[in-house]
Amino acid sequence: MVVDIDRDRFVATMQEQAEIGGTDDGGLHRLAFSDADAEVRDWFAAQLTDAGLDVTIDEFGNMFGYREGRRPDAGTVLLGSHLDSQPNGGIYDGAMGVVAALELVRALNDANIETDHPIEIVNWTNEEGSRYQPGMQGSGVWAGTHDIETEFAKTDTAGAVLEDELERIGYKGTVPATPQREYDSYLELHIEQGPYLEADDVDVGIVTGIVGFTWGAITMHGEADHSGPTPMHHRSDALVAAADVITAIRRIPNSLGRRTVGTTGYIDAKPNSINVIPEEVTFTWGFRDTDPAVIEAARERVLDEAELAAEREGVDVEYEDRMWADPVQFADACTEAVGNAADRLGYDSMRLFSGAGHDATHMADLMDTGMVFARSENGKSHNESEFTSWDDCYRAANTFANAAVDLATV
Repeated sequence: MVVDIDRDRFVATMQEQAEIGGTDDGGLHRLAFSDADAEVRDWFAAQLTDAGLDVTIDEFGNMFGYREGRRPDAGTVLLGSHLDSQPNGGIYDGAMGVVAALELVRALNDANIETDHPIEIVNWTNEEGSRYQPGMQGSGVWAGTHDIETEFAKTDTAGAVLEDELERIGYKGTVPATPQREYDSYLELHIEQGPYLEADDVDVGIVTGIVGFTWGAITMHGEADHSGPTPMHHRSDALVAAADVITAIRRIPNSLGRRTVGTTGYIDAKPNSINVIPEEVTFTWGFRDTDPAVIEAARERVLDEAELAAEREGVDVEYEDRMWADPVQFADACTEAVGNAADRLGYDSMRLFSGAGHDATHMADLMDTGMVFARSENGKSHNESEFTSWDDCYRAANTFANAAVDLATV
């Protein structure tokens, strides 16, 4: 059986969600637990209800829409992604996976198709991890990887408590944030956020797994002093020590592996005044690779570099591990379903690993899991220039829809 989703309706729905938290430059600023997040959640709940789905919200804000199958005793096929965005991010990241799952259900309703397995759509809470770390937070709580009370107590840079913000936007539900039924499989659609599909001129990506990664933060403690009369050899400059380590984070991957990457994405310097020697600097590390031994080696290297830099500059150093995720290998049943769907539809495809983390990481611990990638122009993501053509969106969404129907068919 081939399912053909309604391209025009799919595109219109994508454009509709992009207006909620949309930026003047065509991007999306819809951080988790913000007012824009609340608005898009209200919108999504209405879409699920209009599609005839049974809507539930768990205590961590994960949103579900359930569609019965011919065999309610069969495991449910779970489909979705996330609706929160990065600060001034793109309109496709995450949202396309949620909208495609919704459009599949609409297509099934239009054709009066009843699947063997039940189908459930999910919008995971705080996949991006922008305000509150770690990323993939809602799916991690639901999968049992994270303790919910620990995550509820997290604060953002302004001191706002996560649980309070979830209650403020009206999405702290009453259903326990754990699986409430038996699940057969999970499938997620996402833009690639990398250059490989475009470089090889391939329509869709069959994702075989997700890289592992380590996130953490290092703080250098120096001594504030006047930037004019203080001699250079009398200084304990926290920012100079931090700069040395940040440079090392950029260089470490080159000595470890071809696909190893490293990033410092956050810096906080105090007192952050032009006329004061910095006394405290906190910055983050992030390393990713397909090999957990390489990830651990990168972490150890950056901590060694931090100790050496602190000694050179006469400052103190401390660090905090914020997240660790092992590489994930997806189930053959799901990768084969995606490949078969692409073949039936006449789309070129290729197998590749995801260089970004996704909620599918946590799902792979609980059930057969797979992903579909759409092409990303110039590999750009997490900024307003993120772009995937509507034709590429449609091809990937159609592949996703047909793979999901295959998984939901006995």
